[in-house]
Amino acid sequence: MSPPASSHGEHFAEVVVVRHGETSWNASRIIQGQMDPELNETGKQQAVMVARRLSKETKPAAVYSSDLKRAAETARTIATACDVCNVVLDKALRERHMGDLHGLKFDDAIRIKPEAYKAFSSDDRNQEIPVTHFHPPFQNFLVLVTVKR
Repeated sequence: MSPPASSHGEHFAEVVVVRHGETSWNASRIIQGQMDPELNETGKQQAVMVARRLSKETKPAAVYSSDLKRAAETARTIATACDVCNVVLDKALRERHMGDLHGLKFDDAIRIKPEAYKAFSSDDRNQEIPVTHFHPPFQNFLVLVTVKR
């Protein structure tokens, strides 16, 4: 089925971007990057609230999400509330790799890893954040919901 035509006869799709619910790391101001903490209770409630809101709007055709637990759980909650069976978890949607900043509190990162924090704070999102030691595989925070009108 093709997307509906606009009033000008053009086809279009609406994309809704939703941030994942809160994790204990968010609450503690710890830099997550691609680390994989789960949603905390507040985050689970946030996911339910946004899912309820979206369920009252146009039904999404699909829900796309990072494969990280926090994003995937948010995506699944939205998909369930919106009666969407097409949930796509994709590593390509993971959050930016935070290099040496992974697992540090923001205040500590400024003090302990100033060069890495400077790269993180740059307006240039393509600037690589230094990595001076090994980090395990990491994961994202965005949930993308596509809606056909």
